[in-house]
This record gives sequence, structure tokens and C-alpha cells, in this order.
Amino acid sequence: MDVADAVRLLLSPAGRIDPYPAYERLRAYGPVVDTDLGVHVATGYAVIDEVLRDPGYGVSYEPLPASPVDGWATSPAVATISRSVLRSNPPDHGRMRHLVAGAFTPRRIAALRDVVTAQATGLVEAMATRGRDGAVVDVLAEFAYPLPIGVICALLGVPAEDRAAFREWTTDLTAALEPEVTGAELAVADRGAVALRDYVAALVETRRRAPADDLTTALVRAHDADAGRLTGDELLANLVILLVAGFETTTNLIGNGLVVLLRHPAHADALRADPGLAPAYVEELLRIDSPVQMTSRTSIGGHTLAGVPVPADRRVLLLLGAGNRDPERFPGPDRFDPSRPQNQPLSFGGGAHYCLGAALARLEARIALPLLLRRLPDLALAGTPRHRPRLTLRGYHALPMTLTPTTSSASASLAPAPGPGAPAPTSGPVPRPVRPAATDRR
Repeated sequence: MDVADAVRLLLSPAGRIDPYPAYERLRAYGPVVDTDLGVHVATGYAVIDEVLRDPGYGVSYEPLPASPVDGWATSPAVATISRSVLRSNPPDHGRMRHLVAGAFTPRRIAALRDVVTAQATGLVEAMATRGRDGAVVDVLAEFAYPLPIGVICALLGVPAEDRAAFREWTTDLTAALEPEVTGAELAVADRGAVALRDYVAALVETRRRAPADDLTTALVRAHDADAGRLTGDELLANLVILLVAGFETTTNLIGNGLVVLLRHPAHADALRADPGLAPAYVEELLRIDSPVQMTSRTSIGGHTLAGVPVPADRRVLLLLGAGNRDPERFPGPDRFDPSRPQNQPLSFGGGAHYCLGAALARLEARIALPLLLRRLPDLALAGTPRHRPRLTLRGYHALPMTLTPTTSSASASLAPAPGPGAPAPTSGPVPRPVRPAATDRR
């Protein structure tokens, strides 16, 4: 198999569900490699980190050169994503990011701890009631989704009764983030984008008439005071992206992480006994099965990466999930080991585009996972969960589980990661409480 075939494997339905074998095939060609598909591909941790931090690379948003899509230029999904802070370059990126960043300062995030704890506790108690007689409960739908959507909607001022539809709209929209998109997938993404933009447009008008203490009001005021600071299209696009990014990554972090823990029962027991281990555990969960598997940059001028020439205007696929399992950076990379020193996964990116909500996602996961394990000590998988066929944003369709002991569910939860996409069944030592190294990659 040559490098182009390895890329095609990664982009195939099987590769999207389980990208790790394709990562290893690509890694065999070096930390960065040219392809005959019009892109470079990076699998090495150091190379990916270098590109993320280098202002000589800009964000890019288009399908692979070998995969043109009809309707891309007029797509509502593409327009929404491209006009947001997510896919902007200087000077627009700094201007928009400055307006949004105030809602995600360390002080504001720390102040949300009690809110997150209260919401998580209420969701766990409700789930415990529904599953008390052995009924199967979808922990993704009943917990991992409503927890972060509740938090981000509170920050944006979205009424609680409006939140149910966002999961479907977001699932549709994020299809456009894949590196290779079909016309049918783009049509689905457009449907989600239109629904989300229509909703936030109505919310904007509501906040104009009735301002509130929320981020939507703050952005509306910034636009209305000086449209040069934030255009109308940018206002709507950024509200959509904040809503989507505010829960999609965290939902998958909690879901992916819970499956890993249940397949490593000694570690689940350790976290259950000592929630103080949560920071180290969350970093390792981010590393071993990242909710964000890839991003891309475009070379503004000519560069050289690990000795490989990268010409101007060449797109570089940054495989974050591969970098997180680079043996040069993480010895025994397929081993789940929360005691790793200097564990700094690439999952939230780095440099100027470091994820604004990274601290909030970490806070939610650090509260949610120990709480689930402590309150529901018999939590067990009810069968083998299925991943969504997405490469960029990695997560499950659903997480059916039992909350009380049954013979079948107990055996499922203790099975060493059957099926595609699961981390290797090896497990590192159960760590003592540690203070992880700083992980903000700003």
C-alpha cells in the first residue's frame, strides 16, 4: 500500500469509523508526507504542533483537491463555517476572537463549576431513576449531550425549551467539516446550517428587544455599536459555531472517555475512589481517543517540515489523533496510562486557533466522569457501541448502558475493547493523584 492508498483508506467508511490502523500506515512514511492527492499529511506530534503554532500557515476550508463537490461555493454550511472565528485568518480572526474570548476566561470558567456540578447531578439522578429496574439507558442522549448543551445554551441565553433540536441540526452541519464530502452529505450539512442560522437570527432579534446577561446580547451590542467590529453575517456565523462547538466536542469527550474507562475497570475503580485524579484522566482520555481527530492548514509561503518541502498554497492535513499516538512523543502510545508525565494532547489544537472552549470542556469532563462512576457503580455497556462514520469529530451514535448489574452487561463492560475504533486493551498503572502539566496551548 502506497501513501495515497493509505490516505484513501483513512477517508473510506471503514477508516472514518476506525482511523487508527490508517494512521499507522501513514506514520511508516514519516511524520509528514506528500501525497498524489494534492495535499501533505502530518502524523507526527512535533510536526503537527509546529504547524498549529506557525503563523506561516493559515486555516483552510475546502474539500481535498481530488474531491471537488458541486454546490460548495454556494453552500450555506460552508458560508456559515467560513465566516466564523473557526475558519478565519488574520486580521479577521483576532478581531472576532477578541469579542468572544471574554466569556471563556479562566475566572468565568471556574465560576461555572457549581453550575456544571448541579446540572450533572440532576441528569445522573434522573438517569438512575429511569434505569433502576434494569432498563437500558442511552447515556449519550440522557447525559453526555444535555450536560454541555445546557451549559453553552445558558452562556448564549438560549431558552431551555429550545435545546432539543440542536443535536440533529449540529450533526447535520458538521458533515461539512469532513475532509471529503459528497454532494448528498453537503446537502444534509446545508439543511442543518439553515436551521441553525434561522434560529440564531430569531434569537438575535429577541435580544435586541430584550437584552440579557448573556453572550448573545454582548455580540449583538458589539455589532450594533460598530458593524465594522462584527458584521451581520459574522454575528450569525459565530453564534452558530459557538453553539455547535460548545457541546459537540464535550459530548464526544464524555462518551468516548466513558467507554475507555469501562473497558479499563481498574482505572474506572481508581477514578471512582478518588475524583482528584480527574485532571490526569481527562488528559489521557483526550489523547487516546480524541473527540477531534483532524484539522488542516494551508502553507502561506514555502516551508520545510521534517525535511519535506511544502510549497506555497499547499494544504496540510493535521491528523491530531495520529499525533496523540506518536510513539516519539508518547511511549507505548496505545496504552491507556493517566500517569503519563507532561501529557499534552493535541486534541484542542494550538496556537492562535487554540480552542476557546477547551477549559470549559475539561471542566465538564472532570466533573461528569467521576460523578457517573460514583453514583452509578454498576454502569455497564449494553452491547458494543457504534461510532458515527465521521473522521473530524469522533464519537458514538449512542451509548446504550445498564445501570444495575446483569450478566450480559457486566461481560460487555469488561470486554477489552472489541470492535473497530476502540483503544488497545492494554492499560498502564493506576496513577496516584498528580497535578498535570499546564495544557493550554495558546
